[in-house]
Amino acid sequence: MTDNSAWQSDRIGAALRGENPMFVARLASGLVFLHDAQFLPGWCVLFAHPSVGRLEDLPDATARDFLGDMARLGRVVTEICQPRRINYAIYGNTAPVLHAHIVPRYAGEPTDRITQPVWTYPVDKWRDVPLDYVATQHTPLRNRIRAALEKG
Repeated sequence: MTDNSAWQSDRIGAALRGENPMFVARLASGLVFLHDAQFLPGWCVLFAHPSVGRLEDLPDATARDFLGDMARLGRVVTEICQPRRINYAIYGNTAPVLHAHIVPRYAGEPTDRITQPVWTYPVDKWRDVPLDYVATQHTPLRNRIRAALEKG
C-alpha cells in the first residue's frame, strides 16, 4: 500500500503532479480516478477540471463535454469489466465539487442490493475491501481503463 497522507489529502493536485496512484486519465472535461472502494470493480469518479461546484455552473458546451465524458467512461468500463449495467450518479451533497460516479453493477450482486444505489451497501461491505491503493489489485485495472480512454 502507498502512503495515503500525501495523495489523499489533495487528490486533484496529486494527480496533476503524477503522485496519485488512483488517477486514471485526463479527459476534455476533467480527471478520472478509480474510486477507493473497488468492491464493484471499475467504479470510477470523473471530477470536473477546472473545478466547479455544480453542473449548472458550467457553460452549456462544457456541460455537454462533461456528460459526454461520463458516457464515454461508462462505455470503457463496460467494455473492460463486463458489468450487467452502469449506474451514473452526480450528487455533490458531501463533496461540494462537480464529480460523477460511474458505477458498474454486476449480476452476482446480492438481490437486495442490485436495485439499490451503491451507497446502500452495508458498512461491513465497505470494510471488506481496502480503501487504499493496492498495486497488484488496482494498477492492472487502472491501466486497462487508461489505455482504452487514450485509444479513443
